[in-house]
Amino acid sequence: MKVISVVGYKKSGKTALVTALVQKLSDFGTVGTVKHMGEQRLNPEETDTGRHFDAGADTVIGITGTELVSFSRDSNLEDALDMLCDRGLDFAVVEGFKDSNLPKIALGDLQGISNVFFKMPENLDLHEELTASLVGMALNQPDRYTLEALIKKARKKLSIRKAGAIGTFTGIVRELDGEEKTAKLEFEKYEPEASKALDRIREEIKQKEGILEVLIHHKTGVIKAGEDIVYIVIAAAHRTELFPALSEAIERIKAEAPIWKKEFTEKEEFWVHGKEQDRKQA
Repeated sequence: MKVISVVGYKKSGKTALVTALVQKLSDFGTVGTVKHMGEQRLNPEETDTGRHFDAGADTVIGITGTELVSFSRDSNLEDALDMLCDRGLDFAVVEGFKDSNLPKIALGDLQGISNVFFKMPENLDLHEELTASLVGMALNQPDRYTLEALIKKARKKLSIRKAGAIGTFTGIVRELDGEEKTAKLEFEKYEPEASKALDRIREEIKQKEGILEVLIHHKTGVIKAGEDIVYIVIAAAHRTELFPALSEAIERIKAEAPIWKKEFTEKEEFWVHGKEQDRKQA
């Protein structure tokens, strides 16, 4: 799922731009949106769903003949984006959240905003050429995946009719290793070689007998203890073909893909490859 954010001051034309982008992106796939709503209550206490929520329900879902609305406690932008991604959507357009790390279109003279890929005046005329250009930029953004999104992608393949099993591998940040406590890891990819290596691993494993689909997503940036690092999804005709393929995939990713890992413990920070080399030479 490709994600972009539209940020600007109040009445700067954010909603008009989001609406235009949604209309155009819908030609390329399914679209979800997220909007920052301030501190107002969306689920008032006088409604039935509000009473459910105030009684202590962690999640409340209201359903009509045409809509479904979900209210959850302690959720944030990342949760909302993962929810859209889990649905298998192709695009997410976020209105607001200027402090996020998302790629942004900035309206007006906002200062101190990170990861801006396009700046434009407030309430600019959204003519066809401009909107098409912005959509093109959105299409070039990196993909966001959840495990559920990858499973849905595998299930959409025509070859899934021959599958008897789908297996997954999720690598997470290990917090405790002996007496060492890891706070976070940071991953960097050497591109485009890293993507080429992952594609090669996918295609070579996919050529094996009984393997119908192989999908791999490795995250980059800072990942905290307990959070997900890498997803592998494999569809196979039989389980006997599935498990060796999963094991081979993760071992080859670690050995062949130029993806570097920096570890942050309570005592120090270091690039893991460099420390392993030091140990070998000691």
